Amino acid sequence: MEKVMDESSQGNSLVLEGKETNTKKLFIESYGCQMNFSDSEVVASILTKEGFNTTQKLEEADLVLVNTCSIRDKAEQTVRKRLEKYNAVKKINPKMKVGVLGCMAERLKEKFLDEEKIVDLVVGPDAYKDLPNLIKEVEEGRSAVNVILSKEETYGDISPVRLQSNGVSAYVSITRGCDNMCTFCVVPFTRGRERSRDPQSILEEVQDLANKGFKEITLLGQNVDSYLWYGGGLKKDFEKATEMQKATAVHFSALLETVAKAHPKMRIRFSTSNPQDMTLDVIETMARHKNICKSIHLPVQSGSNRVLKAMNRLHTREQYFELIDNIRRILPECSISQDMIAGFPTETEEDHQDTLSLMRRVKYAFGFMYAYSERPGTMAGRKLEDDVSKETKQRRLAEIISLQRELAALSTQQHLGKTEEVLIEKESKKSDLHWSGRNTQNTTIVFPKENYKVGDFVMVKVEDCTSATLIGTPVGYSDNN
Repeated sequence: MEKVMDESSQGNSLVLEGKETNTKKLFIESYGCQMNFSDSEVVASILTKEGFNTTQKLEEADLVLVNTCSIRDKAEQTVRKRLEKYNAVKKINPKMKVGVLGCMAERLKEKFLDEEKIVDLVVGPDAYKDLPNLIKEVEEGRSAVNVILSKEETYGDISPVRLQSNGVSAYVSITRGCDNMCTFCVVPFTRGRERSRDPQSILEEVQDLANKGFKEITLLGQNVDSYLWYGGGLKKDFEKATEMQKATAVHFSALLETVAKAHPKMRIRFSTSNPQDMTLDVIETMARHKNICKSIHLPVQSGSNRVLKAMNRLHTREQYFELIDNIRRILPECSISQDMIAGFPTETEEDHQDTLSLMRRVKYAFGFMYAYSERPGTMAGRKLEDDVSKETKQRRLAEIISLQRELAALSTQQHLGKTEEVLIEKESKKSDLHWSGRNTQNTTIVFPKENYKVGDFVMVKVEDCTSATLIGTPVGYSDNN
C-alpha cells in the first residue's frame, strides 16, 4: 500500500481510562481501517467491566489482543510479525494470553488454534460480547473461538471507551458489514451482511461525546451512504418491510441532517462512501450545514469501465464523473479523496491509462493506492488469474502515486492566502512549538502554538504548503468556540 495523505493507518495501541478496582491488564492493538479502531474501543468497554484496564506496556499485560485486517496480504503479514513478538514475550510471562480479533480472525478461524497454535482465542467482528465467556474458557485451559457472523449485531447498546489521545475527535459506527460484493474484497465474508444501527442510539452516543467535550465526530461504516433504518432487519430485506416501516425509514441524508442540527458547534465527518450509493440529497445536506465538513472519501478503484465491471463495481466511469460534477456544482469547496488498485487481473495498459486520465479529471486531494493483492475466498481469487506481473503492478502503482502527489500539491496550493478554520488536534510531529489540526477539507494545517490549546477552533491564514500540509499563522479564535 502507498498513500498520499497525512494520516496514519498503522497499528496503534489504545490507552484508555479504566477503573481503580480493576486488577488485570489489557494490551490491545489495532491495524487496518477506522472500523477496526472503533471496534477496539467497543472491546475495551466490554473488558473494562470484566476487570481489565488497558496498558501501553506489552510486557505487563495479562491479555493481549490484536484487531486485524485482511484487506491485503501485507496487512496480514504485519499482524503475523506482531504475533511473533507477543509470543516471544509470552515465553517470559507464560500467564499472558493472546487473542486475534476482527477480519483476519474471521477469515482464518480455527486455523490459528489448530494448525499454527500461536493464539489462545479467536474472535470475529460480531462476537465481541462473547469475550467474557471466551476468556473464561482460556483461563480454564481450553482454546476458545467464536467467529459466528450476526444479522443483527451493531453494538449500539455498548458505550465505547474513548481514546485519551486528544479528547477532540471520535468515531461513531452507524453500519456494520457490507452487501457490495466487489470481487477483490473480503469484507462481506469477514464482516457479514450490511445492517444499520438504531438512529436513537447513534444520537445518544453523539450527545455523550458532546457532553464530554469532543468537538468532532466521524460517522463510520463500510458504506455509510447505504445507511437505512426501518425498525430492524437487514438492508437487503427492505422490500419485505411494511408500508409503515418504509414510510418512516431513516436514510443516511436524514441521519446526517439530524446529527448536524442537534450539534451545530460540532464538526461532522463521515466515511466511507460508495459511488453507487451516494445520492444528491446527501450532497445537498452537506451544503446546508456549515458544521458538516466539506470532504468526501469516494473510492473508485479503477478508471476503466472494463475493469470496474470485472471488479463488480456497480458504477461506470461516466456515472462517477456525473457524481463528481454534482459535488463540484453543489459543494465547489469540497475535497475528494480516493482508493485505487493497480494491476487488477486482466488490466491492460489502456485500462491503466484510463485510471490516470480519471485522476486528472477529478483532481483528488488525497489518495490511498495499492497494488492488487489476491485475497483467498474472494470472487477474483476464485475466478480470475492474477495475470499482471509484480513488476508491472509496481510500475503502474508508482505512476499513480506520482500523479497523485502532483494533484495533492495543486490542491494544497489552492489554499494559499486564505484564512481557514482549524480544529487543533495535537502537537505537530515536526515541532513542539506548533499545533496541528485539519480544516473542513480534511487537510492538515500546522501553525505556531501561541496561547491556543487542543480542542480550540482557530482561524489560520495559510502562507505556505507542501503537497500534504498547509502552514500558516493564527489570526484569532473562530466563532465556533
